[in-house]
Amino acid sequence: MDYTCDAAAARVAERLGFSCHDANPVIDFRNPFGLENGTMPVLELLIIGGAVFALVHAWRRWRRDGDPVNISLWFASVVYLAVIEPPLYFPGWFGLEEHVGFIFSHNVFTVQFMYDRLPLYIVAFYPALSQLAYELVRALGVFARRGPLLGSMAVAFACQVFYEIFDHLGPQLKWWAWNTDNETINQPALASVPMNSMLLFASVSFGAMTYLVVRLVGEKDGRGTLTGPRIGWRTVVAGALTPLAMIVVSAPSGAFRGEDRLGIQRAILGTELAVVWIVGLFLLVDAWRAVRADTAAPVASPLFARAYPALYLGVHVVLWLIALPAYFAAANGVTEQGTPTGSLWYAALCTVAATGFILVALRATSSRSVAAPVRS
Repeated sequence: MDYTCDAAAARVAERLGFSCHDANPVIDFRNPFGLENGTMPVLELLIIGGAVFALVHAWRRWRRDGDPVNISLWFASVVYLAVIEPPLYFPGWFGLEEHVGFIFSHNVFTVQFMYDRLPLYIVAFYPALSQLAYELVRALGVFARRGPLLGSMAVAFACQVFYEIFDHLGPQLKWWAWNTDNETINQPALASVPMNSMLLFASVSFGAMTYLVVRLVGEKDGRGTLTGPRIGWRTVVAGALTPLAMIVVSAPSGAFRGEDRLGIQRAILGTELAVVWIVGLFLLVDAWRAVRADTAAPVASPLFARAYPALYLGVHVVLWLIALPAYFAAANGVTEQGTPTGSLWYAALCTVAATGFILVALRATSSRSVAAPVRS
């Protein structure tokens, strides 16, 4: 069996408009103006630029403000990606073809790694989004006021709303395609997006990783200043252990796998997503009240927190507007171009919540300029 391009992978790749046969095992480059559609280089620029912006911000937070959480979270995101992504792309390499199967395939972007399976923008997506969510929550003073656990749950909610605006748009614009034949993993779904992905990848992973990073490298009484090597190994541990939280949270719905139990799975996953929303909205409203009452803990007002979340949201809103004509002309959830549509109502709900995060964070940082390291 060709574990780099089996029948399922070839079928999904063909649907996206490319072939996975004879792909370069290390890296491939393409003309950004010759991709499947014009939204793809825009997405790359937004995400890769955001990751670089986040790295510069994280370095400044560590070297100037003495807070290593940002830099640790940035690199923990890359470690997490290195652990979680290869089994998803090549389940045959890890003996998972019968248990997990082929789940999805990215389209080919300007820079691709690992037999054209891993676009550079996806490598950048994890640190960009983790920094976006963490900085918003830190700006709201949730960590300082509520501690690392609730702060990390707020990060999980922030990632949910920013991630799903992207997640429900990608399949329609051919950024990636889910393997619809893999009903074990990709069902139940909300429109074209598997609910497992919505919960585990868009919330649980980021929340768990943030909690581990804050506990391992955040300021703590009696620990003293961490050196670079100590931050390094703690960062690797945080990124590598994050998938364990995903396994634990997926267990309740995973216990009811099977086509005849999709309703039970949907109810469990829906309940878990509802918990993310309820806790997240509570913490967002609580932060808004603290800001209005001027009782929020003072935080820095970094350019990254004030600029990148709004830019990320604004670009995705424009991309959604570009996609709406085909969305409304779709029949049975499939556009005339043959691509599946996401859930417009859920993306709109996430957009409202993301806007709330941005507005409250702007209000919280508008009159504060004192840096506050996160305590574990």
